[in-house]
Amino acid sequence: MCYLLLFRDRAHHREVLASQLWEQGSSSTVKKNLRQVLWQVNSALLHTNQSPGIEILLIDSDWIQVNVKADYWLDVAEFERAYHSVTGKKGFELSQSEAQRLATAVQLYRGHLLEGWYHGWCVYERERLHNIYLVMLDKLLGFSAEGQHYDAGLYFGALALRSDPARERTHRRLMRLHYLSGHRSSALRQYEVCCAALRDELGVEPTYTTKRLYEDICQERTDAVAFHRFISPRAEKANEDVATQIRRLQTTIDYVQDQLTQLKRTLPP
Repeated sequence: MCYLLLFRDRAHHREVLASQLWEQGSSSTVKKNLRQVLWQVNSALLHTNQSPGIEILLIDSDWIQVNVKADYWLDVAEFERAYHSVTGKKGFELSQSEAQRLATAVQLYRGHLLEGWYHGWCVYERERLHNIYLVMLDKLLGFSAEGQHYDAGLYFGALALRSDPARERTHRRLMRLHYLSGHRSSALRQYEVCCAALRDELGVEPTYTTKRLYEDICQERTDAVAFHRFISPRAEKANEDVATQIRRLQTTIDYVQDQLTQLKRTLPP
């Protein structure tokens, strides 16, 4: 059901769907599994459907898909709509209503998608939704900083770091917010937290950009700190490419290890 809802914009052929959900097993076995699961899902939906006569799933002998006319609410759909509504806008360009919509949407993200599942399709969707979450938090952080809503910005930044502790760009933004809100010591402590996270998570040192901001704060160069947000996002992204590649590699390693564990369990003693 999760798979169908995540890919709700198209119909799915039974054989393709079965091979996606059961990567191992004979054709007859996975088809039987699919028939049994569809019966179970339909039985459960009969007790939850609020629109009798309008089925949530459309199923025939070859194809399965979510009915676009069905009456249901999906957190992922609302989450993605909020994201697409501000695509191409920087945080400081958001209107109050757009920022409020993003703030509501990020509350829907309460953890990684289907944690503990390592199917290929799930790993990809988990990473995609996680990246969307971080982008929306970045926009909210930028909106808060522009409006000098420092407490709100610190809150959104903390959410981002809880999800990705080694996100260096977010550490820099929090350093800036702490300093501009009059808490220089907190800004300096944030730098120490950043150094520790990068060392523990990735085994690297902060980039030149982060070190320069730290020096500006130490030397009380207020103008330099205040205008730090005008650093090119493209330059910031280039500095973080290595960290992103490391995280993706770790995700792939986790998936391969899980597959090896499952294979070992199938081997005869």
